[in-house]
Amino acid sequence: MRESIEIRGAAVNNLKRLNVDIPKEKLVLLAGVSGSGKSTLAFDTIAAEAGRQWQATYPLFLRSRLPRYERPAVERIQNLTPCVVVDQRPIGANARSTVGTASDVAPLVRLLFSRVGKPSAGGSMAYSFNHPHGMCPDCTGLGERVELDEAKMFDVDKSINEGAIRFRQFSGGSWQEIYYTNNPYLDPDKKLRDYSEEEWQVLRIGTKEPLIIDHIYKNTGQVSHLPYEGVVTRFNRLYLNRDISGLKKEVQEEAMSFVRRCPCPSCGGSGLNPKALASKINGYNISDYYAMQISDLLPVLEAVDDPLGRSIAGQIGSYLRHMVQVGLGYLSLDRRTDTLSGGEAQRLKMVRHLGSSLSNITYILDEPTAGLHPSDAHRIGELLLDLRDRHNTVLVVEHSRQMLELADHVIELGPLAGSQGGEIVYQGDLEGLKAAGTLTASAMREKPVPNPAPKPWMEGYAIERANLHNLKDVSVTVPKGVLTAVTGVAGSGKSSLICGEFVARYPEAVVIDQKPIGVSSRSTPATYTGVMDEIRKLFAKENGVGVQWFSFNSKGACPICKGKGEITPEVAFADPVTIRCEECGGRRYNPTALGYTFQGKNIEEVMSLTIDQAL
Repeated sequence: MRESIEIRGAAVNNLKRLNVDIPKEKLVLLAGVSGSGKSTLAFDTIAAEAGRQWQATYPLFLRSRLPRYERPAVERIQNLTPCVVVDQRPIGANARSTVGTASDVAPLVRLLFSRVGKPSAGGSMAYSFNHPHGMCPDCTGLGERVELDEAKMFDVDKSINEGAIRFRQFSGGSWQEIYYTNNPYLDPDKKLRDYSEEEWQVLRIGTKEPLIIDHIYKNTGQVSHLPYEGVVTRFNRLYLNRDISGLKKEVQEEAMSFVRRCPCPSCGGSGLNPKALASKINGYNISDYYAMQISDLLPVLEAVDDPLGRSIAGQIGSYLRHMVQVGLGYLSLDRRTDTLSGGEAQRLKMVRHLGSSLSNITYILDEPTAGLHPSDAHRIGELLLDLRDRHNTVLVVEHSRQMLELADHVIELGPLAGSQGGEIVYQGDLEGLKAAGTLTASAMREKPVPNPAPKPWMEGYAIERANLHNLKDVSVTVPKGVLTAVTGVAGSGKSSLICGEFVARYPEAVVIDQKPIGVSSRSTPATYTGVMDEIRKLFAKENGVGVQWFSFNSKGACPICKGKGEITPEVAFADPVTIRCEECGGRRYNPTALGYTFQGKNIEEVMSLTIDQAL
C-alpha cells in the first residue's frame, strides 16, 4: 500500500496550486486560522474526489440516481481511499427524528419487539410511530398535541373593545372582530374577568343555538350573514386544523405564538397505537425502551432470554455501548434530534462508524471537539486514535490544543485567511510546530490569562424552577451587563438552560446558536447581513434608478444564467460540469446594471472587494 495520499496542483477556492503528501494510517490534523483553506482541502478536494471516484465504479443506471460530484480543480490525487465524512451539518431535525432513528437503533428495537414482544402487534412497522400500522391515530405519531394557549389569547383585565383578545386577526380593527363586538350575548365593554361562566362559554366556544352575525361592508354596503364561532373554536378551525403554509408569514408566526404543545392524551406522548403499546418484553413495552436513559437500557437488554431476542438485543447493545463510550449514555432514544446541542449531534453521527470493522478508510472530521468540555474532548480523541489503530487514516480539521497534542502529523494552512491563505506554512510533528513561526505555533506558546478584575453586577435575569429536558428544578440568576460563561460537560443542561429556558422567559434575547445560516448559490455575506440593501440604495441614489437594477435576483440579472454566473448543462450519467456564463463572464449582472457606477466602480466590482478593501 502506498504510504501517503499525494495531492498535486490543488486550486479549489483559495488553495494556491497546493502540493501536499498526507501520511496514511495516522491521525493528521489540519490547522490554521479560519478561512485559511483547511475545509477546502479536506472536504472540497479530498472527500469530493474520493466520492466521485467511488461512484464511478457503479453502473451508469445507479449513478444517475445518486448525488453527482464535479471533479475538483486539482491536477492529480493519487492513493485515495474511500472516505467517511463527519461534518458539522445538522442531523435531519424534524418532529419525527429522534436519537433512536438517527442512530439506526430504532429499527432494531422494532424488530426485537416484532419477534419477541407478547402479545405481538405484528411486523416491525406495527411498532413504528412513522407508519400507519403503528402510529397513534389521534396525533399521527407525533406524540404531542398542539392546542391554543388560552392564557396567552385572553387578557382578562381588559374588555373586548380594549383589546382583550390579543390575536390581531380577531381584534384591533380586523373584520373578524365583529364576531365578538357585535355579539348580543357579550358586552364588549365589560372586562373579561367579570364574565359569567355562560359568557365565557359564548366567547370561547360559541352559543348553544346557532347565531348569525350581520356584517356590513363599508365600501359597498353589502350585508353578509356570518355564522358565529367562539374564539377557541374559530382559531382551531382556521389555524390548527388546516394547512396554514399559504398564509402570510407574519400571520403564521403570530398564530403559532398563541399555541402550546402538550403530550397526546391518547398515547401518552409515545406516538404509538394501543396495540403496539400492549406488546411487552419482561414487563416493558417499546415506549418504555425508548424513554429509558441509554445507560439504563443496557441491563434491560441483557435480561432478554429468548434465543432469537438475544441476538437482536446484542446488536442493539453494541450500538448503545458506543453511545455510552462517546459520552451520550444520559440520552434517551426518544429524545428529539432538534433538541440536541451541536456537540451531541456530531458525536451521535460518529457512533455509526465506531463499530465498523472496515480498514484502510479515510475518516474526515470537521472540528469534532468544537464546544466540548475538555473531558468530553479527551473521549473524542481516544475514539479517533482507536479508528487510526484499526489501520485507517483520520483527517481532522481542528483548532483545539488538546487535539493538536494527540496528532501524529500536523499540516497548517495559511498564513492568513481568504486570498492571503491557501498555502502550506508548516507540515510535520507537534514538536516541530512548537518551534515554528506560524500563527498556530504562536497561539500554542501563549498561556491563557484569566480576567483579573471581573466586572461587578447588581441586577440579573431570574430563572425559577427550570425543568426542561434534564434540568432538575433549577433556579439561577444570570447577571445583567457582564460576560457570563455557562460551562459543564456535554449534556449537563447548558443549552437547555440558556437556549431553552432563558430564551422562553426572555424572548427579547438575541440568540446566536450553532444552526447553519441559509445557504444557497444566491446567498452572500452581503445579503445575509443586510448590507446589500444599503449598497443597492447607494447605487440607486447615485444613478437615479431603481434598486432592482443592482440585484442579480431581479432586473440586474444576466438574462442567460439568471444571475447565477454559471451554467450547469444536463449531461445525464457523466460527471457534472459547471461552465462560466459566456454572456456575463461569470459577473452575474447584465450590461445595463454594470453600466452604473458608484465612486468609479460598478456593482460587480464592489461585490468583488474584500471587506477590508470595501472599508
